Amino acid sequence: MTTPQTKPALLIAGHGTRDDAGAEAFRAFVEELGRRNPELPVAGGFIELSPPPLGEAVTSLVERGVKRFAAVPLMLVSAGHAKGDIPAALTREKERHPGISYTYGRPLGPHPSLLAVLERRVDEVIGDLDRSEVTVLLVGRGSTDPDANSEVHKAARLFWEGRGYAGVETAFVSLAAPDVPSGLDRCEKLGARRIVVLPYFLFTGILPDRVREQTEEWAAAHPELDVRSAEVIGAAEELHALVLERYEEAVKGDLRMNCDSCVYRIALPGFEDKVGMPQQPHFHPDDDGHHHHHHGSHAHAHH
Repeated sequence: MTTPQTKPALLIAGHGTRDDAGAEAFRAFVEELGRRNPELPVAGGFIELSPPPLGEAVTSLVERGVKRFAAVPLMLVSAGHAKGDIPAALTREKERHPGISYTYGRPLGPHPSLLAVLERRVDEVIGDLDRSEVTVLLVGRGSTDPDANSEVHKAARLFWEGRGYAGVETAFVSLAAPDVPSGLDRCEKLGARRIVVLPYFLFTGILPDRVREQTEEWAAAHPELDVRSAEVIGAAEELHALVLERYEEAVKGDLRMNCDSCVYRIALPGFEDKVGMPQQPHFHPDDDGHHHHHHGSHAHAHH
């Protein structure tokens, strides 16, 4: 039985993996999200490598009477898949199913709630070690898109701020430098004695497994250092909430700019007192008389 649709459905777009456990983790996440939100039709599919394909997920929604949906990419950074492949796939689906319409949400990271999950993942492996003795190596997927790689660096910097680690360095498991061993070399050169390798991935898969293997190889060659591997983000409560947040943004068309990590909107560790502060024009002494005004596109206090 189909009922008149009042709210757009939710379509979750995944990357795809050759790893069965990783694909199953995605499918289980989609299923659980649907179970938690019975009033909302939810479906999910992959761009490549894993079943079901995205087109099949769209068809399943159409068969349930869905005419409108919001598509959320279940991805941490906006690389080629989020920027090109998913929009192209959705355009194709619109031609296949005349009469459907959709809005497209933005990728997930680097959101404060996911940084909190990453913090837990580090805590799980450092036990009672003092954070000031621990250097974290955040390892991203890696891309040929410099913008995508820069987002991993942004996540690493935000993760460092206010949490008391000795440092947070960045590496990539494919397509971009530095690779995992080079990232670990860098940590050592910077004086790190205790290193936690933290995979910046949502679910298990071939690439997170490779991060762990390369970490173990490097650690075996450096027995004088304490090197530990943290787990992936996984289907944490925060991930469920964030996907719905991205869905609501897409439904409302509220995609103007990324304010997720803005200290005037979000209580970031060590900067809690800045939330809601009114923005005043302020002078940068290095700008040679240039006055920088903070109103207009980013009037933080009025969000």
